[in-house]
Amino acid sequence: MKKHFLLILSTLFVLSSCAKDKKDVVITVKTSFGDMKVILFEETPLHKANFIKLAEEGQYDSTVFHRIIKEFMVQGGNVDEKNGTNSNNTIAAEIVDGFYHHKGALAAARQGDRVNPEKASSWCQFYIVHGKTFTEAELTVDQRKLNQAISQLMQYESHAEIRNQFMELQNKQDYEAMNQLALQYVDLAEKELNVTLKKEIAPERLKLYTEIGGSPHLDGAYTVFGKVVEGLDIVDKIAAVETGRADRPTEPIHLTVTVERLSKKKITKLYGYEYPE
Repeated sequence: MKKHFLLILSTLFVLSSCAKDKKDVVITVKTSFGDMKVILFEETPLHKANFIKLAEEGQYDSTVFHRIIKEFMVQGGNVDEKNGTNSNNTIAAEIVDGFYHHKGALAAARQGDRVNPEKASSWCQFYIVHGKTFTEAELTVDQRKLNQAISQLMQYESHAEIRNQFMELQNKQDYEAMNQLALQYVDLAEKELNVTLKKEIAPERLKLYTEIGGSPHLDGAYTVFGKVVEGLDIVDKIAAVETGRADRPTEPIHLTVTVERLSKKKITKLYGYEYPE
């Protein structure tokens, strides 16, 4: 009986060790600015398998980052453009609660809700979030409702000064300053218009976007299926390039994608990525 018990313990130990040593892939996105190392999430298996397949087939090689918006994202992987094709293939959405659009998040591009209410992803195009950091006020106030409330306040003669402040900034086309000014009048708008403008936000999400930054308005709308674990500075460099029409870089930024298989234990050691239990 004792031997059987020891055998069971030994088997469990071996199985546990095998699980820890199970391999995963590390994606390397190579550019003229340097390399980015990316981990793909197991919780989004369709997107993970598709990305690995395209990378191993060399489909992404010689594609470009064709759309770049600083403080938002860098988008690439348009295999159709490279091949001169026009595929309508998509991947079913795998939007996971808690996978946020923080800086360095890898997500799938897609068509808009009007023609794509299921939020299905492009079969090849992806983007890496650049984003920016936000204040707590920016994240805990419903900006759309606030803008409507400010418009109402500006109609009152008693708030002519508020109207003048916004008109001056609008003439300068300083929209960021207008947003910050609007946040100063949240309490006033709530009191005078009897509206609720503040909203709840999960503490972890608040911490993420105030400290690391990203593009929070994309959360829940696009599939996030990986993250950059090394080379965030490369995202900064790509996001800073000069762009022209349709946010396309004036000089092409080609990319190559390779796949390497390593033990999860080694991936954690090299890149600090902790796998979920």
